[in-house]
Amino acid sequence: MSDSVRRVATGAPWEEQFGYSRAVELPNGTVLVSGCTSVVDGVIDAGTPYEQAMTAFGVAEEALRELGLTRSDIVRTRMYLTHARDVDEVGRAHKELFDAIRPAATMLIVSGFVDPSLVVEVEVEAYRGGRA
Repeated sequence: MSDSVRRVATGAPWEEQFGYSRAVELPNGTVLVSGCTSVVDGVIDAGTPYEQAMTAFGVAEEALRELGLTRSDIVRTRMYLTHARDVDEVGRAHKELFDAIRPAATMLIVSGFVDPSLVVEVEVEAYRGGRA
């Protein structure tokens, strides 16, 4: 890929093992943030679905900060849940974080994650726009 593609690594346990970056910024200003869970400093910060969602979005925001972006630059979110019963809690977290921003959003129910104590995973996409 072009040298103008920027990558962010956060040291999450699976980045090195599976060969991916936490975030990738494309030359057009689009930033793609990989799936984030409530793993902080290599340790699962398990909690309620609401707490896991808040932590996971925080992990995504930290990756954006490394590229000089903020929550207000987020244009799309994806939320993956292991149980439909958690929709309201995760939706409440999303609303608290993004109500004023209103990104495009998707919420999906999946069969599971790499660790069974994880019940939420999120992805975000951001756009730098005309800012340098």
